[in-house]
Amino acid sequence: MTSSLRDLKVYTTYPHSCSYLRDQEATTLFIDPRQEVDQHLYSSLSTLGFRRSGNHVYRPHCGQCKACIPARIPVQDFQPRRNQRRSLRQNRDLSVERTADIRDNQAYHLYQRYIEQRHADGDMFPPDREQYESFLNNAWDCTRYYRFYDHRRLLAVAVVDVMIDGLSAIYTFFDPDEQQRGLGSYAILWQIEQAREMGLHYLYLGYWIEACKKMAYKADYQPLELLLDNRWRRLAE
Repeated sequence: MTSSLRDLKVYTTYPHSCSYLRDQEATTLFIDPRQEVDQHLYSSLSTLGFRRSGNHVYRPHCGQCKACIPARIPVQDFQPRRNQRRSLRQNRDLSVERTADIRDNQAYHLYQRYIEQRHADGDMFPPDREQYESFLNNAWDCTRYYRFYDHRRLLAVAVVDVMIDGLSAIYTFFDPDEQQRGLGSYAILWQIEQAREMGLHYLYLGYWIEACKKMAYKADYQPLELLLDNRWRRLAE
């Protein structure tokens, strides 16, 4: 049985360059990696704005900047916009398969191409197998891997954690040559519907950063709830 929230040990990193905002320093708060985190504790931490990356549970803890705001979609209230309905139509031919892991070459090579062509300016460039394994293949008991296929051709992979109250979109990567499909948007829309079918309330999207183009897209999914001053509030459209 895991500890209660008040018993958790946490650690902070030294200030380091921010991955999202130029000329900003970041500090990260981590849950003690030796701490046992089950689905219930993980869900409680998510409602407090924590995220998972590999085996680490963390949240931003920057002294001078509050730009990283936890975001989630209340899936029962979500209504797709015109461009999102178009994405659903464009990808209705895809089949989805759940697998135990994504350690195979087909999945890794898709990830490799995605990072090289879409995130060459990010922390995960250049991609390597060890980093891929520690980031995405350290599955927890609640982790699910979904593959999106056009016949036998793998187009996208979504890594998703199942929590008590919702799904957490850990990471999605997709074929960078299929821009017309809007695969990133479709993966989020598919997870919204998956959460609905499972009777869950939310899809957790990680952090919304209004000034960062790579994160600002999350505001396109309405209604969107943000964790502000320790309270979840709906973002005004």
